[in-house]
Amino acid sequence: MLQTPTIQPQAYRDAMAQFAGAVHVVTTDGPAGRRGATVIAACSVSDEPPTVLVCLSRKSPGNDVFVDNGCFALNTLGAHHEELSTAFSGVSGLDQETRFGFGAWGALATGAPVLSDAIVVFDCQLVEPKDVATHRVLFGRVTGLRIGDSVTPLIYHRRGYRHL
Repeated sequence: MLQTPTIQPQAYRDAMAQFAGAVHVVTTDGPAGRRGATVIAACSVSDEPPTVLVCLSRKSPGNDVFVDNGCFALNTLGAHHEELSTAFSGVSGLDQETRFGFGAWGALATGAPVLSDAIVVFDCQLVEPKDVATHRVLFGRVTGLRIGDSVTPLIYHRRGYRHL
């Protein structure tokens, strides 16, 4: 019988820390409430129709509002957004209302909060949520876009913020 090695969670996290990724704040608003969270795990799925995906921890029951509201906005952060990113990451223990005080927010088609000075915003209708292990993958059809100024992006690499 072929045996496959078991990868321990810490070893996996250490390996994933070698990935460099753009930093985003994913937001939602609607009948279930307003919420935002810092994420690295987000990417394009398709350009026809325009679709993105975002991965959110299922360990935080507050993240259920993204599915309940049926929409989200993916706000890509610039280097000047480190403090905002930390506020939305949860490590500071700030409540949602306080987190949203770290930026100027508006809305596009879905009503999800969009950061006024984000590098780019993808405003999305939820197409499908899919639970995979500890995370929920949200697939969203892009219903609105806003491209901001061309500024230095905020990157997360080796467990810290970096600038290109």
